[in-house]
Formats: sequence, C-alpha cells, structure tokens
Amino acid sequence: MPTQKLYAGAKLREIRNRLGLTQKDFAAKLGVSLPYLNQMENNNRPVSTTVVLALAQEFGLDVTELSTGDSERLVSDMREALADPVFADTVPPLADLRLTASNAPALARAFIALHRSYRQTHERLASLDEALGREDARIQASPWEEVRDFFHYCDNYIDAVDRSAETFARQGGEPGQIRATAQKALNDLGVRIEISDTATLRRYDPQTRTLQLSSRASPQTQVFQLLLQLALLKQDQLLEATLDFARFHNDEARAIAKIGLANYFAGAALMPYGVFLEAAQACRHDLELLSARFGASIEQVAHRLSTMQRPGAKGIPFFFVRVDQAGTITKRHSATRLQFARFGGACPLWNVHRAFETPGRFLRQLAETPDGVRYISLARDVSKPGGSYGAPVRRYAIALGCEVRHAGSLVYADNLDVNNASAFEPIGISCRICERQTCHQRSVPPLERRLTIDANERGVLPYQVN
Repeated sequence: MPTQKLYAGAKLREIRNRLGLTQKDFAAKLGVSLPYLNQMENNNRPVSTTVVLALAQEFGLDVTELSTGDSERLVSDMREALADPVFADTVPPLADLRLTASNAPALARAFIALHRSYRQTHERLASLDEALGREDARIQASPWEEVRDFFHYCDNYIDAVDRSAETFARQGGEPGQIRATAQKALNDLGVRIEISDTATLRRYDPQTRTLQLSSRASPQTQVFQLLLQLALLKQDQLLEATLDFARFHNDEARAIAKIGLANYFAGAALMPYGVFLEAAQACRHDLELLSARFGASIEQVAHRLSTMQRPGAKGIPFFFVRVDQAGTITKRHSATRLQFARFGGACPLWNVHRAFETPGRFLRQLAETPDGVRYISLARDVSKPGGSYGAPVRRYAIALGCEVRHAGSLVYADNLDVNNASAFEPIGISCRICERQTCHQRSVPPLERRLTIDANERGVLPYQVN
C-alpha cells in the first residue's frame, strides 16, 4: 500500500511563525531551498521526510503536530454548517472543503463563525415578538460557543495551565494529599474555609476572604472546588495571559473562559499529567481504579483522559461527551477524527443514550462512522443528587472512546470481537450530513442525497435515499 503524502502547509507556516523565523532562515535550518519551502507551505508539494526529520532534530518538535485533526475538524464543522437548508442548492463537493481546510484554515473558521452568527440571528428573529419588548434586544454572538470552540481547537490541552497545575501538585506528594495541599495554599493566601449546609457548591467572599463549600457535595467535588478557587486567586496572572492570547470578542466569553481555565487547572492539579498518564497506561485506562487513586469522580477522570495531548508525551486520543436526558450535548471534546454535532443532539444509535437505562453500569460499544473509521465507546450514566429530600437530581450520561486500533490499551476492550466487521454498529454525527441509506432512526433526510418517494411503497422511512 503506498504511503499517503502529507500536505501540511498551513501547519508548517504556523510552526515557522511561532519560531519567529523568515522563510529564508527556516529553509536554511531545514536544509531545503527557499522555493521548495514556499511550495510546501502553499501545499503545492507534500512535506518531505527530510523536513519532518529536521523539525524533530533541529527544533525538537513533536512531528505529529503536522497531522493533527484540525483539518478534519474543520471539514466536519463546514459540512455541518453547509447542511443548513439555506445551502441546499450550493453545497460544494467534499474535495473543495478539504482543500479549504488544508490551505485556508482561517477562511474556514471565518465561514463557520459567519454561519453561527447567521443561525443565531435566525433564532432571534423567530422570537422577535419577545425581543421587541426588551431594551437590550440586540443580536450578538454566543459566548458559550466561542469558548467551546477555543478549547476545541486547542485540542482541549492548555500547556501553560497544565504544567503550572502539575508543578503545584508536586508540593503535595501523593495524589491523596492534594486536598490538604490546596487548603494550606488557600490558608497562606489568608482565605478561611467553611463547610456549610447549603445547596451552593462554592461561594467566595472577597471582602472577608471566606470560602464556603457545601457539605452536601461529594468529597471529590469539594476538592475540585478548592482547587478551582485556588486557581482564580493564585494563578490569576497566568489565566489572564492565556485569555489575552485567545482574544475573545466580548467580556462574557472572556469571563466564561476564565472559569473554564480555572476548571482546567483544578482537573490538572487533581490528576497531574505525568503521574496520571503513567497510572492510566499501567491500569489500561480503568476509570474506576483511576477514580479511587486520584480521588476524582468517574466523569472527572474521563474528561481528564480526553486532555492528554501534551506534545512529546501524548496519551491515547480520546473523545469525551456528556449528554442530558433530552440527548442534548452539554460537554464535548474529541482528540480523534470523530466529531460531534455542533447543533442539536448526538446520533441516537450511540450507546451514550442507552446509559440512562442501565444506571451504575458501563456499556461498551463497537461503532463505525460513515467515513469507515471504527471506534470503541464506553458509556455510563452520571447522577448528581441535589443533597436533600425533594431537591432535583441532575442526570447525565457520559461517553469516552477512541479508535479501535488502541483497543489493546483499554481494559474495556477485553473479550470484544474487534476484528469482526459485523460487530460494529453504524453511527453518525448528524442526520443532515449522515449518508447512511437504511438507518431506522433517521429523523431528517441527508441534504447531499436525492430522494425517491413512492406513494405505493413504505419501508422503514417514507422515502428512499439514493
């Protein structure tokens, strides 16, 4: 089988700009001519083996950066945007989308942002009667989606914050001592900690420097909130510098992202990168064993596994998703080629939806997406009690998975017939861009396919997908 050529011009330019080198100086260090480098950066030629080796030897770069999933994510996001009925007659071929993602990623992101703005405008206009009665009726970008995209395109790995959290965690020695380490650090900052019978998980009073935690929260949640507050107080300069780099469009997005970065610090301190990666590999990613060792919840462990993408020390590329009982995705990240629907719910054939039916149990699934990539998916329900009689219980389901080629590194893959093609269930991303012709759970027809409607015949669907 011939080796697939690597076209990574945009990534090559990004690396050169990051190093602060001109094309001439970069070409000299890579041992190629200036015209040759120019052709590679414009995707007129593939990146040669000589250049790949020079990047590793001369600059110590993790050459897997050249083949990260950015292009595939952009293609997936553009396809979903183009599935909007407004593009029904002007959908470009998949080859054009791939060229755009590879050669002009900034243009692709601008198109996705433009469609998101259009969609939000459309939704606001649909409720115009309500909006006209408010003084603040104006159209603006969703800060939640802007922050979500920031983490999405960072591979959910923020190096400076992750390393800072790892350095802090070393002060406490063993993972089980992190609570005492966090409490001492807060006390050193003059913060008084109170455990109170309240429904509010965490409340900090800057005037009295009092941190109040709920006694109803689990020990794992209490530790996480301690670390989150510590990040906001002690790591403020680092968080602000990271936010400056992100250049969010409004204060709301910046404020949401700051909480997100503080959450990231808390998770990384609770499960420091090097120690956690070694433990995960040793136990073959057994979530329950990792939960017990690091004093974290199953959801926290699963989320942390999806962030292990440090250059030079990467873990298995996992996807992680959380859905509510309506099937709406409330958290999502993918370091794999699998991408989630940006709008609406996840594929109903995915085992994450069945997790609500089997509380307290892990469900395993072998799944195949329409592009032929095969995955192993692990799903489980996550209940978050209100802490008192009559308080509402928040119920979610989480899924963690990776490509099946990593099955040998997962304890959950034991006894699964990963070599049997018929063992893999067909799943998709969104009905509008899924091309499967006979899916019994399809809600709407695919926009890129023609339909045949026969009034004299009815199958699983009221139409046939051609």
